Amino acid sequence: MAVMGSRQMNGEMLFELGMNYASGRDVPEDLVSAHKWFNLAAMRGVREAVQYRKEISEAMSSADIAEAQRAAREWMSMH
Repeated sequence: MAVMGSRQMNGEMLFELGMNYASGRDVPEDLVSAHKWFNLAAMRGVREAVQYRKEISEAMSSADIAEAQRAAREWMSMH
């Protein structure tokens, strides 16, 4: 399990990061980052993340989705 600071990053935490970036809550709105966090949350079993990732992908270009997927793979390789 990944660690952020001293906290273990579980699927729900990753999902919340996705929500923050999707809505611009506490951070600037960024669909690429939101997609990345939803993707990671989905891989950790958060079913809601699959739906949110699908919804925001409809507003993203293919290049943006590819960037988000690369970012998710990079994050996974580092954590």
